Amino acid sequence: QGQLVESGGNLVQPGGSLRLSCAASGFTVDLDYYSIAWFRQAPGKERKGISCISSTENITYYGDTVKGRFTMSRDLAKSEVYLQMNNLKPEDTAVYYCAVGSSYWCSTYQPQIYQYDYWGQGTQVTVSS
Repeated sequence: QGQLVESGGNLVQPGGSLRLSCAASGFTVDLDYYSIAWFRQAPGKERKGISCISSTENITYYGDTVKGRFTMSRDLAKSEVYLQMNNLKPEDTAVYYCAVGSSYWCSTYQPQIYQYDYWGQGTQVTVSS
């Protein structure tokens, strides 16, 4: 049974940077067989997809609110996925989740919750002065 564990969340000042990590274990095949996404859930709001990377890395998606500031990557040897977040804003405050789903899900459209079968527990990012 696949498991995901996020880390790297913290309190950071506006304009600062953080790198979130997502460690995968227990999957029967390598991560390059899957689509991988990052979602976030702000207080009182729905969980929303902000980025994803396809199994072959030929597709990466970034939502308009994070495009140009966030970069998603993966290290197959370590079975880890990362979200580099730069120029953080108070509106980026949320619990961030990584998720794994079937290879065909990541596209040019916003990732949707139902597309992803495996989820981490989330890591808190707070952007405040």
